[in-house]
Amino acid sequence: MIRIALLGSTGSIGQQCLDLAQKMPDRIQVVGLGAGTTIERLAQQARQFRPRLVSCAKPDDLVALRQLIDDPSIELASGDEGQIALATLSEADIVVAAVVGYAGLVGTLAAAKEGKRIALANKESLVAAGELVMEQLSQSQGSIIPIDSEHAAIHQCLLGERAGSVHKLWLTASGGPFRGATRQQLETITVEQALRHPNWSMGPKITVDSATLMNKGLELIEATWLFKCSPNDIEIAVHPPSIVHSMVEFVDGSFKAQLGAPDMRAAIAYALSPNERLPLRSVDAVRLWNPLDNQLVFEPYDRNLFRGPDLCREALKLGGGAPAALNAMNEVLVAQFLNQDRSFLSIGETLEHGLLELSRLQLPGSSLEAIIHADSVGRAWAQ
Repeated sequence: MIRIALLGSTGSIGQQCLDLAQKMPDRIQVVGLGAGTTIERLAQQARQFRPRLVSCAKPDDLVALRQLIDDPSIELASGDEGQIALATLSEADIVVAAVVGYAGLVGTLAAAKEGKRIALANKESLVAAGELVMEQLSQSQGSIIPIDSEHAAIHQCLLGERAGSVHKLWLTASGGPFRGATRQQLETITVEQALRHPNWSMGPKITVDSATLMNKGLELIEATWLFKCSPNDIEIAVHPPSIVHSMVEFVDGSFKAQLGAPDMRAAIAYALSPNERLPLRSVDAVRLWNPLDNQLVFEPYDRNLFRGPDLCREALKLGGGAPAALNAMNEVLVAQFLNQDRSFLSIGETLEHGLLELSRLQLPGSSLEAIIHADSVGRAWAQ
């Protein structure tokens, strides 16, 4: 039995994780649930899975949450304290870190300090504080298995391989809804168009990041920490069908790739059970792919229009708190776009201006306090 504490249970990854738990109750037990302010859905999940602990973002929601759950045996918590309590829950074998954005760092860092096994969907934790998280895991003997489909693919491709045999890591990208678009076309993009991803079902923030390709840049930063490599050793290839989830290129010129239908439940299941693959096919829990249905085509992306990956490389080069500040700026700018307060094209343009400003500040990033400061600097600039 795999016992999980799920942080971010009402988001896209959280709901797909619970879908697996519902279809495989003999394999997966939910012992903790945490979410933000969507307390009606959180309460419904709590009534269904009856975990020991449930946490929400705001203390003011606790009374309503208690009434909605109507089960005195379930403990309630809130805020950062609640997220930490979930991340360190003694009953949990695995902490699924699926909170969207920088807000998930609290739970990821707490789980790392506790020596937990972390199924990581919150890439921003490693983008903003990769050095801190990996240092804590080293000291506590905890571990991370990535849920992002790209990193889960690379993790599988590296099994049994020696570090010195790897030449490059290849992150694949669908290209998003605007692959092949011109600058003139991107000037009039609406929120509805940006949220119309061709392959994946994701939350609004990550869907916009996918459309700008900033998501691929954040994944690049995450990969440098997960796989202990230089950003110069990571390449990006647009692969429209999203069948090849990522690849590893070896020094002998050969490649390994992990393939499958674009379905995050396969990556979630691997993160929960990397040593014994869960039988998702037998319970109709995953989309299937037929190798005869698709051609495996690859192409480069337009680096002049989609600046995210290069900006993230530059932030890594600047070091310190630069990645945390860049991530914070992006979160604010994407939120502004989703609120129709800025244009789609201006997200990348403003990030480029912001990174230039960051390069003059030389923000430190060697402590949690420094990361918090860098995050606040990025948010203030973008606002």
